[in-house]
Amino acid sequence: MAAAGRAKIAQLGYDEARPAAVVLISGPEQFLADRAARSIREALRTADPSIEIHDVDASGYTAGELFTIASPSLFAEPRLIRVESVEKASDAFIEDAKRYLDQPAEDTTVVLRHSGGQRGKGLLDAVRGAPGQSLGAVEIVCAELKKDAERLGFAQAEFRRLGAQIPAGAVRALVAAYGSGLGELAGAIEQLVSDRGTRLSDEDVVRATEGRVEAGAFKVADAATAGNASEALVLLRQALLTGTDPIPMLAALNMKVRAMARVYGAQGSSGQLAKEFGMAPWQVDRAMREIRGWREADLARAIDLAAETEWLLKGGSRDPEYALERYVLFIARRGRA
Repeated sequence: MAAAGRAKIAQLGYDEARPAAVVLISGPEQFLADRAARSIREALRTADPSIEIHDVDASGYTAGELFTIASPSLFAEPRLIRVESVEKASDAFIEDAKRYLDQPAEDTTVVLRHSGGQRGKGLLDAVRGAPGQSLGAVEIVCAELKKDAERLGFAQAEFRRLGAQIPAGAVRALVAAYGSGLGELAGAIEQLVSDRGTRLSDEDVVRATEGRVEAGAFKVADAATAGNASEALVLLRQALLTGTDPIPMLAALNMKVRAMARVYGAQGSSGQLAKEFGMAPWQVDRAMREIRGWREADLARAIDLAAETEWLLKGGSRDPEYALERYVLFIARRGRA
């Protein structure tokens, strides 16, 4: 049997989903799988609004059901058969599905959803090992996005899909604030674009995520960059005690530090600099105020310390809260002991 890595059929990303005689949607990321399945449905419906849609639960499947649904109807409407829970499929479904692969029905798209595990692996191998041109099969791979870079890439792709422009730092802050699931993150992005338009700023993200992080992250960042060390520490400890995640707090502070680094030593009006740096004029003015009293070497160290603190917060330290406190104090003291 062909392994997934040696599949004869095309393997596509969720954003490349397209109809085929047999579509295998594999992987544990349910949001991406739903997105792919929806794209296939809409493409088929656009091509022919009369399409018949049937849903099958592979775990409760009875013998012959697939062939009954796939048999030609009186008016020969195209069919979409969506099969869920293939990872829990009954023996009857696995047997019938393998038989179906030998002679798929005309004008019919069968979508097999398998979220992972060994159950049904023989069927998956049969789909993947089939000659793609004769069967007309594709696989949509929906792997879980665990790494920050993967989630960041997903968010950036969502903004592009919606035709929106947003600073990279603002995207990172949004990803940090909505870390519990892709569906929630995608929903937040759509809401943000709907509310604020397609030209977004750091401030738009601040407003969108304040409630999400109980405003603690941004209050800490404001106090630190204003040079109020004692206030920043009090706010930090209050935020941590109320359960605020340290990662969004770090993201809010880093957003300000990056803005300060962009304007450091720059000359010109706020309007000119805003155009040059891709910022709003008010953001330039704020960063100019916050950069006062900083030395270039200390600002460079702040950027290095930001990366170090992120590593410590993500498992590099037994005391991540201390690492964040140290970073906040470094910023509040403008790099001076």
